[in-house]
Amino acid sequence: QVQLVESGGGLVQAGGSLRLSCAVSGGTFSRYAMGWFRQTPGKVREFVAGIRWSGADTYNADDVKGRFTISRANAKNTVYLQMNSLEPEDTAVYYCAADRTNSGSPNARLYDYWGQGTQVTVSS
Repeated sequence: QVQLVESGGGLVQAGGSLRLSCAVSGGTFSRYAMGWFRQTPGKVREFVAGIRWSGADTYNADDVKGRFTISRANAKNTVYLQMNSLEPEDTAVYYCAADRTNSGSPNARLYDYWGQGTQVTVSS
């Protein structure tokens, strides 16, 4: 059974930084594309960033380009999301997800496994 556990969320002031981590167990992490998504109440889950299995290909949503960086450490079965210059609009529950097809797609429906989420709150 594949399990994903996010950590690193919290409360930060606007302009600050956080680094989220997602540890994966029970599967072949090095073969999965990984993605970060976020969701606020009443809204659909939206794509934030994706990374394919090798780490060579990464994808970011337009509103986080230049501020957020996704990376992975296959030896540690972990994917990261470094978030800089945080804005109140970034407040959400952040989820990591694994895609067995290695697509790196922004389409949440293509992801097979999901974590439980971690809250990020950015105060103004």
